[in-house]
Amino acid sequence: MAPHKDGYHRVNMGIEARKSSGAISDPPGAGAGQSGLVFDIQRYSIHDGPGIRTTVFMKGCPLDCWWCHNPESQSAEPEIVVSEGRCVRCGECLKVCPNGRVSGSAGAEGPPCTLCGACVAACPTGARKLAGERMTVGTCVAEVLKDRIFYEDSGGGVTFSGGEPLLQPRFLKRLLEACRGAGLHTAVDTCGFAPWDDLLAVAPLTTLFLYDLKGADSRSHMDHTGVSSALILDNLRALGAVHNNLWLRVPILPGLNDDDAQLEAMASLAASIAGVRQVNLLPYHQTGMHKFRQLGRAYRLEGLVPPSPERMEEVAARFRAFGLKVRVGG
Repeated sequence: MAPHKDGYHRVNMGIEARKSSGAISDPPGAGAGQSGLVFDIQRYSIHDGPGIRTTVFMKGCPLDCWWCHNPESQSAEPEIVVSEGRCVRCGECLKVCPNGRVSGSAGAEGPPCTLCGACVAACPTGARKLAGERMTVGTCVAEVLKDRIFYEDSGGGVTFSGGEPLLQPRFLKRLLEACRGAGLHTAVDTCGFAPWDDLLAVAPLTTLFLYDLKGADSRSHMDHTGVSSALILDNLRALGAVHNNLWLRVPILPGLNDDDAQLEAMASLAASIAGVRQVNLLPYHQTGMHKFRQLGRAYRLEGLVPPSPERMEEVAARFRAFGLKVRVGG
């Protein structure tokens, strides 16, 4: 059964609010979904599905996870990312900025940054980066196909991640159509917070779903991601009824989602869904901390200690007790 219409009507309104800048809409004269915002293409990825893969990271996410390791993915607009440790204060960025200031730096004053990218090109040390580039379907797929030999030798393929790829549903669908047409194994890494119709539309084109399950307690989920888990769980149940290849990805966050009740609820849910083939337990790490700082944003989990290998094995045993195939790590 599909999630209740009210649920995805509400999420549609939330997503449209995140799209209000027009940053992920189709440009004038372009066919629907023929281009979208991508902030990175990672080659030789071994943690985003089977085999050697190319992961396309798409811009924009409806969640605001405190532990996000790609915070540059959250905004639906391009952003300037500044690595202060690499900045040598040479002033080249200031010389080329049309506003006459160091655009994109935390605390900068003056006219708003136009994201022209002039400061990025001028930076001699690579301290400045523009996160978010509009790409056409053809350009993106051409980049993916450069690594085809690695997919064929390893059983890999392409993974669309983010951010949340379903925030750009038409672009994602066209990318999947092109990749499937080229004979590639396709994976979609999703948080599940999307209109059911969009999820259902890409299901026949997706070989594997990597589905994030961040917690079972709706209040905690709301507190630490900005949204309730209700729609995510409804979509998971519905997707598991129509698709037979789902890998659940469960971040283990000490003190946030690893209490006995939540672990039991998540394991029980995973075991009840026919399409779930594997559960990946992902220990919390602090990789995203420096990225938050580069964006001039506060990191809200300062001091949180990652779980020990022993603790991760305890959690894995809980899930395996439900008859689930479990892997610790990506």
